[in-house]
Amino acid sequence: MSEGMRYLTEKWHGFVLKHGVLAEFITFFMVSNGVTLLQLVLMPIFKEMFGKTDLVNISFQIGKMGKNFDGSDYYIFNYAGGAIALGGGGGLAYFLAVQVTMAIAQVFNFFIQRKVTFKSTGKIWKAAFWYLVAYIVITVSAAAAQGFYKAPVYHLLIDTWNLGRWGETVADVVTMIINCIISFWVFFPILKMIFRGKES
Repeated sequence: MSEGMRYLTEKWHGFVLKHGVLAEFITFFMVSNGVTLLQLVLMPIFKEMFGKTDLVNISFQIGKMGKNFDGSDYYIFNYAGGAIALGGGGGLAYFLAVQVTMAIAQVFNFFIQRKVTFKSTGKIWKAAFWYLVAYIVITVSAAAAQGFYKAPVYHLLIDTWNLGRWGETVADVVTMIINCIISFWVFFPILKMIFRGKES
């Protein structure tokens, strides 16, 4: 190890000893950004893959909860059939692309946050169970929140600014980042409870 690295490592360990929770939060922030980057890489791959199937024409709209501002039905998961660029919601293909991407990213997130951020030695299956519960609750909540910003973002970039396919890609990134920000602020206190430092 170089002198520079040794110096930085010693400084970091000193910081951890003095400011444990803040150090955890900084590490959590860095890991979360890495996981978000992984999602941004994987999402277009799965979207392209599933988008070439007939799943794009199968509507996936569940969890009806009243009406949108324009009078249309409001769904927690709202993926109407048809390609997004053609006015559809991406259908089951888009839903699967989002969920498969998030599932892969969360598996990485679980193990890295457990070992690196929180240095947990607690029972892994117990932690995994509560992590899965938290993931499902946060995913449903974030999906419900998408009803407020997803359609306007896509409409702005695809129709208003007339960016077509490029606008759809940018909208994918924007909505994923918003979703990750929501998850980030909710997950930290939850993971702090799930990943106990000692065996439990």
